[in-house]
Amino acid sequence: MIRAIRNEYYRSPVFILWVGLLSLMLVVGLIAGIIVLLNGLDVTNLTNQVPWGLWITVDLSSIALGAGAFSLSAMVYIFRVERLRPIARIAVFTGLIGYTGAMLALFMDIGRPERFWHPMVYWNVHSVLWEITMCVMLYSTVLILEFAPVLFESRLITRFFPNAPRLGHTIHKFAPIGAVIGLGLSLLHQSSLGATYGVLVARPIWFKPSLPVMFILSAVAAGVTFVLGITVLYENIVRRRQISVQVRNSLGVVAGIVLALYLYLNLWDFLATSYYSHLPARVESIELLNRFAPYGATYWLVEILLGALIPVVILLVPSLRKRDGLVMAAMVFVIAGIVVNRWNVTLSGLIVPMDWSPGVAEIFSVNAYRPSWIEWGVGLGVLGYILMAYTLGLRFLPLYGADHHEEVVEPEPENPGSPEHAAATA
Repeated sequence: MIRAIRNEYYRSPVFILWVGLLSLMLVVGLIAGIIVLLNGLDVTNLTNQVPWGLWITVDLSSIALGAGAFSLSAMVYIFRVERLRPIARIAVFTGLIGYTGAMLALFMDIGRPERFWHPMVYWNVHSVLWEITMCVMLYSTVLILEFAPVLFESRLITRFFPNAPRLGHTIHKFAPIGAVIGLGLSLLHQSSLGATYGVLVARPIWFKPSLPVMFILSAVAAGVTFVLGITVLYENIVRRRQISVQVRNSLGVVAGIVLALYLYLNLWDFLATSYYSHLPARVESIELLNRFAPYGATYWLVEILLGALIPVVILLVPSLRKRDGLVMAAMVFVIAGIVVNRWNVTLSGLIVPMDWSPGVAEIFSVNAYRPSWIEWGVGLGVLGYILMAYTLGLRFLPLYGADHHEEVVEPEPENPGSPEHAAATA
């Protein structure tokens, strides 16, 4: 039986070892976080020249993965793409975990975490960062409300509050309104993250109008790919399909098309800003980065090839998309591409010194930055939180519909990619 298979896995040594590893990551993150709260940012390698580093990369990457929530919710509740409804819950859960993980990283990074409430009281409407802060808080509230019906249907809640599903059903009636509000807030937020860099005239390598659009496209592609990949991974764990072949193909095509648009815009941006416009300060700053940092290698090998081109091929070619291993590989590649992209964008404008002048780069050195072990510890803790939340969520919550934990007898085909399996899951 399905529940027996699931329970057998959750009692296996592999699962126990996995939970133990995640618990260790959480302990390391907690210790590192306490050290930061007691001593401030002096225990990090952040400086006035490089004030953003590993934690901002974790923040931006985590929020990008959460973009699958607003995009898939909009498809289901606004555009009425009913065949994607089975994936809506795991998408909202992904958004909630992504945004809360990002807020954990920001809580450590702002230096004075006890003042996190200041943007709500002291408005600075001329600041892009203020707008981002308000969007994060408001959209996180929307995600909590969208996720509440899932929580109220779980056995952990219904055991003590039998009428909780009825309350969840009432809240769920407002899901279309939440989807509209969430779509606006998240689009504003994702684009403003790119605008934070793109509006800075004093840093030519950042100053360009394409960054807001690139941030939106990369986030949507990463979010949808992550939702698809984590679903396929869970299907292989419990040995039962959670979504139909039609839903799987739809998610793959959507993610592949958006990722292809991002790949095109990224390459166009590189050519337009580096060659056709030939702004000396921008071109020579890229040369400076290639000389003193692995910017060029990581851009072409990880961002373009591994993080975009290969996943596009996997997601858009039907014969490749039906293979579970390749879909999960595409998820890993896209995540790697997003992380490296956010790292490169953030650090590229900071490590080029402000007193640098085009044409005399040989007398300047870049602002070196390597994360301290405290920064790695906090980052490891945030990653542990995200993975533990997924582990517990898939174990205890009905993330793929109300029948997620029902005892359903369903024989598994020997070959998941066979025509018999496609017919069985259609």
